[in-house]
Amino acid sequence: MEAYEGFASLYDVFMEEIDYPAWVKYIIESWKKLGKNPENVIDLGCGTGNITIPLAKTGCTIIGVDISQEMLAEAQRKAISEGVSIPFFCQDMVELELPYQVDCVLSLCDSLNYLTEEGELSAAFSAINKHLNPQGLFLFDMNTEYKFKEALGDKTYAAMTEDAAYFWENSFDEEEGINEYYVSFFKKQKNKDTYERIEEYHYEKAFSIEEVESCLEENGFVLLNVYDGYSFERAKGDSQRYFFVAQLKEEKFNG
Repeated sequence: MEAYEGFASLYDVFMEEIDYPAWVKYIIESWKKLGKNPENVIDLGCGTGNITIPLAKTGCTIIGVDISQEMLAEAQRKAISEGVSIPFFCQDMVELELPYQVDCVLSLCDSLNYLTEEGELSAAFSAINKHLNPQGLFLFDMNTEYKFKEALGDKTYAAMTEDAAYFWENSFDEEEGINEYYVSFFKKQKNKDTYERIEEYHYEKAFSIEEVESCLEENGFVLLNVYDGYSFERAKGDSQRYFFVAQLKEEKFNG
């Protein structure tokens, strides 16, 4: 099963520990620190809309993009229930092609780590460039090699609710820089005493700051800052998540 195909309906249940309101606040504070107030934004890898919807409520025009139709269906359902109108598109960020130019592109929740094949990160950065207005901002996060190797390692994790459970086996291939998540979900069937089992494999690649900066520069960006997660402290050796702040160079890249 494709990543997030079966997980979509359970994603928010098992991601409760993520403080999305704090992340939204951090994004807004980041814009303020840069002296920017983007009027329109693309949320790339938007998932179920946990960043997209709150930002829409602040008044900016935001577009959600994700490769998973199932995740987008959840996002659309939530947006409707919360009374906000957001255009959602099912696209691969490597081949992003939207009829929009925006002031800022966001890519959060380690979405870019999923670009594991050679050249995919560069292709995504090139596509993002083409959707930004001059001097547009590109803010994104990434899981780090330290997190994959030291924090997650070759461990097994589990969580359970009244109606669902998951078991997650983690492994990190240090030579290839690829982290594999094998996840089994058990979802209680409606009006039954049985559970549906869903199995998925997720793969993420570890990128160094130097690799990311070089790729950004090749695609018309300048890297302004790299922070330790969702803080304004400098990234360090034991950072588990990097937060990158990049901007288009003065002359818009046309590659």
